Amino acid sequence: MSNTRANILSIEQARKSFGDTEVLHNISLSVDAGEVVAIIGPSGSGKSTLLRCATLLERLDGGCLRYDGEAIAAPDERGHMAYAPAKILQAVRMKFGLVFQDFNLFPHFSVMKNITDPPIQVQKRPKDEVFAEAEALLKKMGLEGKDAALPCELSGGQQQRVSIARALALKPEILYFDEPTSALDPELTGEILRVIRSLAAEHMTMVIVTHEMSFAREVADRIIFMDGGVIIEQGSAKELVDHPRHERLRAFLNKLDT
Repeated sequence: MSNTRANILSIEQARKSFGDTEVLHNISLSVDAGEVVAIIGPSGSGKSTLLRCATLLERLDGGCLRYDGEAIAAPDERGHMAYAPAKILQAVRMKFGLVFQDFNLFPHFSVMKNITDPPIQVQKRPKDEVFAEAEALLKKMGLEGKDAALPCELSGGQQQRVSIARALALKPEILYFDEPTSALDPELTGEILRVIRSLAAEHMTMVIVTHEMSFAREVADRIIFMDGGVIIEQGSAKELVDHPRHERLRAFLNKLDT
């Protein structure tokens, strides 16, 4: 029996610039089903831009973006970047969930409405089914009894758990986290890391931009270190953190320890 896992995300030779500043330079990576990949690096290294390009919030200037082997963005015959038609892009957006560092909840929606509105309005799924699944997600996130609360009535950690539940409600193939704990104090950070650990134990496919190095070492299958818009080093999470090969990575890890 083959142990080959299906490839969900593939990025090849990705380039992205803002004005004259090249933020991503020939970035290539792939993520297989059930894999947890952590992306680390200093501020301004291109980590969040890479995530935004992968989730179609930014458009690539060059390279190729594929989901499940299907090219979503690639150069046309003249070498200009071409994206798939809007209908295909909408279907692709249903393949992933994105958890932002600043929660991004609708402030005037209850917790329950924040979670159930996308699957009902966008995916057109039956309300009874969606509400039942949302109740189960609230329990999983330790948010029982909070269904009628507004985001402003919750702690930062609770709001982030609602945003994770909202992403999971869409039943994504892959879940992206952009610095999910950067807006939280240490105690609340622990809450979110426990949730992500539980998702990793369930073999949820995840890409996590994080500065929590011990967490990345523990949870990720693979770590990618970026600096200056390029991938400097990547490999097994424990091996990369414990035995970094590149001087820039060693300097980055040493700075975190001081």
